[in-house]
Amino acid sequence: MTDIVAELSARLGHVGINLVGATHVAAYDSRVVPARRVAPRAPGARSAIVLGNGGGALWEAARAHLAGAWTDDPLDRFTRDVVTAAVEDIAGASVIFPFVASPTGLDFQVLAELAGLGRPSLVGVLVHPEYGPWIALRAAVLVPRDVTAPRPADGFDPCPSCVERPCIVACPVGAVGPEGWNVRGCMTHRLADDAHCATGCGARLECVYGRPQRYPAEALAYHQAAARRTMVAYARDARKD
Repeated sequence: MTDIVAELSARLGHVGINLVGATHVAAYDSRVVPARRVAPRAPGARSAIVLGNGGGALWEAARAHLAGAWTDDPLDRFTRDVVTAAVEDIAGASVIFPFVASPTGLDFQVLAELAGLGRPSLVGVLVHPEYGPWIALRAAVLVPRDVTAPRPADGFDPCPSCVERPCIVACPVGAVGPEGWNVRGCMTHRLADDAHCATGCGARLECVYGRPQRYPAEALAYHQAAARRTMVAYARDARKD
């Protein structure tokens, strides 16, 4: 583990950004389409340090810090503030956040998988050996040096070895199946009748991994509402086209 990883872990772990991984930019760029590559936007970058949270500690830290101003995507605002402060003295570092979906943004799922922080799952999110599906990717720090970090998900492949697969049964509309997450089916249901899913994704809640690390109920509802707003905006834009 390089010093920069240890430093970021120390600076951010206490606010719940407790996942720090790294991958080479060249490895990432070889996996994604040209519009999503790092090299054109940060030509000198050699490594991408992936920051994420596992469990509910980030939510609790943000709630405590922003108690009087819990508006305008507060979790993202808190993340931007603490990460920006943590990297400001790291030479040559630049930060990219995943908050705004874009066809030219970085593919954080690929970044995190290459960094050894999680593996793909049937429910459409990465699964971590300890935190299960209760992780979120918060930032990528691009640096002009080679960086190494712990890789907890190396050798971990959750869904093929899962016998129970309760996530499939838990989805009220069959949007989770042996082939994975049916995005269109999920979105169609949630836009028409969100009653089953407003307080949390049933399939994700039933994942056998990381159950003790589930987000607090308030956080689950917050994220579900944010996801539905994204679906509404996507559907509206699609109608315009």
